[in-house]
Amino acid sequence: MVKSVADVENVWLSVERIKKISDRVIGIGPFGLGLDGLLTWIPGLGTIYTLGAGGWLVVQALRVKAGPATLARMVGYLTVDTATGVVPIAGDAIDALFPGHLMAAKALQKHIESTHWVEMSEREAHEQGVHDSHREEMRANRKLKRVIYLHD
Repeated sequence: MVKSVADVENVWLSVERIKKISDRVIGIGPFGLGLDGLLTWIPGLGTIYTLGAGGWLVVQALRVKAGPATLARMVGYLTVDTATGVVPIAGDAIDALFPGHLMAAKALQKHIESTHWVEMSEREAHEQGVHDSHREEMRANRKLKRVIYLHD
């Protein structure tokens, strides 16, 4: 689990790197090609990369306490990405064009960006009388959907 806002920012940045490496090394308008799309043509290696990078994204989501909806969305994208790569030739072509890692990474980044991160436990916030102010900060910013206490 992450313990500071700096840790959360590092997760966001590392997810951004995977997003670009996997699906956007080369960008052509709305389309892109990355390591995932290139390795899919090498039997076995593409699947190993897809599962490894996808698993890593899910671990990062768990580290930042992503909710069930975010995790489900990510796993859905990654499942489609993996399943298409298993089908010979036609599946490989679809996998090369389907940006599963990019979509899963964006879902996780959206979770991170829509969370009010607090470097204390919820118990400490109650004891110090600042719990309600954290809720008010979240309500005042329409982009924020939840408060996560990093020391819980």
